[in-house]
Amino acid sequence: MSTGFFWDERCFWHGGGNYAFLAQVGGLVQPLAAGGLPESPESKRRLKALLDVTGLAGTLDLRGGSGASWDDLARVHPEAFLREFKSLSDAGGGEIGLRTPFSKGGFEIAALSAGLARDALDAVLRGEMTNAYALSRPPGHHCLPDWPNGFCLLANIAIAIEAALARGLARKIAVIDWDVHHGNGTEAIFYDRADVLTVSLHQDRNYPLDTGGVADRGRGAGAGFNCNIPLPAGTGEAGYLSAWDRIVVPQIDAFAPDAIVVACGFDASGVDPLGRMLLGADSFGTLTRRAMELVRRHCDDRLVLVHEGGYSELHVPFCGHAAIAALARSDIAAEDPLRARIAAHQPGAAFDAFVDRWIDDLAAALEA
Repeated sequence: MSTGFFWDERCFWHGGGNYAFLAQVGGLVQPLAAGGLPESPESKRRLKALLDVTGLAGTLDLRGGSGASWDDLARVHPEAFLREFKSLSDAGGGEIGLRTPFSKGGFEIAALSAGLARDALDAVLRGEMTNAYALSRPPGHHCLPDWPNGFCLLANIAIAIEAALARGLARKIAVIDWDVHHGNGTEAIFYDRADVLTVSLHQDRNYPLDTGGVADRGRGAGAGFNCNIPLPAGTGEAGYLSAWDRIVVPQIDAFAPDAIVVACGFDASGVDPLGRMLLGADSFGTLTRRAMELVRRHCDDRLVLVHEGGYSELHVPFCGHAAIAALARSDIAAEDPLRARIAAHQPGAAFDAFVDRWIDDLAAALEA
């Protein structure tokens, strides 16, 4: 059995910042630049290039993807929203929501991004591969059913999960989101559901400012099936692993899912411009191995990582390489060029003790 890697060059062609100035973008015309948005294609393109250069790509089951169908999208997003998005996309681009500009053809690229996540989860659940990574772009975990935000135009992971549940490939699925920002879109979509557990590890009050609190536990049938783990700025690997062992693991053990999907952002990196956490590339390999322990225990190894945030063009490729090498159980490594720098800035004993007390309080609140 192999590790799948789902990607498509066209996802790197998503652009938005320059849509108002270059109406002919779309089709075979690539966007000239990110247009000032932190979410650019380069971190993802450089990740794929690094996999090629080290040889890790040669050990993976490389696959393209087909765009998510209208029916796939409509399980999550209202048709009125989809029609508006498609109409603006066809007309040359625009923006709906907050910080989500797109160029001509943006609807099709966003559907392709969601389709990569859908196809990766589908292949793993059908037993075609052990686990998989979807290099989805644009990202998805901030997208609400009818309101895109935070660079996210469609809810990639939710679309993939709903397709899997509709096809009878799983009964219940857990989402673990380790992007530095709260996965507010995924949370909102499944907030009143008991068949999808959502767990978000994120920097406290980063983005969005008004979501991600520990008291938000779900509603109605979904009460107890949403878990937020907001961590203080400056948390390093020790704090993340403590939160994992003391909160994430008990949540997953109690839920016993059929599969786990990770919202795999790399913006908790110690050099990310949109986060203030202190993870190195190796930390993402460690987190991936911890997730693999959980799926080995509960889900016959069924694990899918879906690319979300990460805005350091230098560091994201190394973070991603570490996660994918762990997923593939490969010894092929790409040494983190920032390892020493990030290690030198890890929190000291006093701050680690503060984080431990913070996690104590989170755990107590979740048990109340």
